[in-house]
Amino acid sequence: MSMEESVKYVSVIGATGYVGAELVRGFASHPVFRFRHLTSQTFAGKPYSEIYPEFRGIVDNVCEDLPYEDVAKDSDLVITALPHGVSAKIVPELLKAGTKVIDHSGDFRYKDVATYESSYKLTHPNPELLKDVVYGIPEFYREKLKSAKLVANPGCYPTCSLIALAPFLKGHLIEEDPIIIDATSGVSGAGRKTDLAYSFCEADESFKPYGAVGHRHTTEIAEQCSFLAGKNSGDIKVTFTPHLAPFKRGMLASVYVKPSGSFADVSSEKINEIYKEFYKDEAFVRVLPGKTLPDVKAVAGSNYIDVNGVFDPETGIIKLFSAQDNLGKGAALQAIQAANVMFGLPETSGLKNIVRGI
Repeated sequence: MSMEESVKYVSVIGATGYVGAELVRGFASHPVFRFRHLTSQTFAGKPYSEIYPEFRGIVDNVCEDLPYEDVAKDSDLVITALPHGVSAKIVPELLKAGTKVIDHSGDFRYKDVATYESSYKLTHPNPELLKDVVYGIPEFYREKLKSAKLVANPGCYPTCSLIALAPFLKGHLIEEDPIIIDATSGVSGAGRKTDLAYSFCEADESFKPYGAVGHRHTTEIAEQCSFLAGKNSGDIKVTFTPHLAPFKRGMLASVYVKPSGSFADVSSEKINEIYKEFYKDEAFVRVLPGKTLPDVKAVAGSNYIDVNGVFDPETGIIKLFSAQDNLGKGAALQAIQAANVMFGLPETSGLKNIVRGI
């Protein structure tokens, strides 16, 4: 097979938002995928490198505003970076045109449509699709991704929280109540918009919680926790509080749980050993050595997620920590990791890199 025959064509719908820009950055140096269409209603007719000057000479493709079926018909893969509620109507059109789809909205992340509708305050127009959607964390659903037509790219907070929790939920090593998650995101997590709260003078030197009750990622985390523990959707509840910090990109989760009766030999050393064993074959989950704890600076611009945990014998609480780039492993670069699995490519294709050395 020649290189030209092995090329796969990807299109990004909503290519000029922050997730779209990270997808473009990630695919720009991919050995197999090439861009077919980069769509944007706002910037149609403009070269992508005019919108994001760092792409000059790298991605000079002109942004298009096309009917969705035209985007799909000559693409092997279409990735949507669209608002919740919009994707639910557009994705079926893309699938009918014969392409594979990775969707970044919350519209296809749930198996229980009632949970989605109550969390997003929307009525799902195509709930029949939820049955066959694959949740796009390759570390959990790699085998299903290999034959997936539609992948729901997870939320950034759920990815960060679930990677930290998975070994202990699957091994029934922790109590399922309470699970308390404090997580912090950089400002890019809010998307590319002009809301006052995300302007420089409002966000700089600020650090605050938001969505303290009812944040929609809470139910996404809870449903996946239930599945990881071998239970039904909704069986496990979590307490989740997100925070906004004044850096552009990065996410840190601090998770507090109690050891179960079957984890009588709990210790910080044992927690580290469990992580190492569970993620020993994973290219992008880095289990930190000893008592080293995750730092968002170490994962910025990458698809890596760093994890570790400790046990506090004074309180009997296990503290689990994870750090990722909210646009990287938390969104666009994880989508590329999933795309590699979907097309039978090495999972690290285009991704085994970091952006900075300091």
